[in-house]
Amino acid sequence: MQQAKKRRGETRHRPWPLSQRPGFLIRRLHQIHVALFQEACGEFEITPLQYSLLSALAVRGTADQTTLAADIALDRTTTTGALKRLAARNLVERAVNKDDRRARLCRLTSTGKALLDKIEASARAAHRTTLGGLTEKERGLFIEMMQRIVAGNANRDSATALFD
Repeated sequence: MQQAKKRRGETRHRPWPLSQRPGFLIRRLHQIHVALFQEACGEFEITPLQYSLLSALAVRGTADQTTLAADIALDRTTTTGALKRLAARNLVERAVNKDDRRARLCRLTSTGKALLDKIEASARAAHRTTLGGLTEKERGLFIEMMQRIVAGNANRDSATALFD
């Protein structure tokens, strides 16, 4: 009996402060960035996800929803919902693909391009503020480290997106 108690004691939970857990810190950093983005870009009524979609379309010109979902690392269902909301505001056009009737091709409207031009400075300011506690060199290193983590885990995506 004593040995069983001893063994159980060896595997006893040791406190691991939240402030030292990468997952907790990443989630908090995301919450902070979303709040800073909303403060800087709230007047445009665009979420960070929608901003990412508009930016991806600006680079691609025209793209199907599956490609856009891959570009921004989200599932197709969440991406489609965000694109529908952007289309309802006349920021994005979604047309049936003549080569694959199940697919939708998307592109920015002139209104979408104009909004993206207007929001760009504010969005960049939110990103700079997110990393505001770091030196310029640290910012570069932090971005590089995040890119390495993402690249090293490219095949690990959440089945369900949590934010839009």
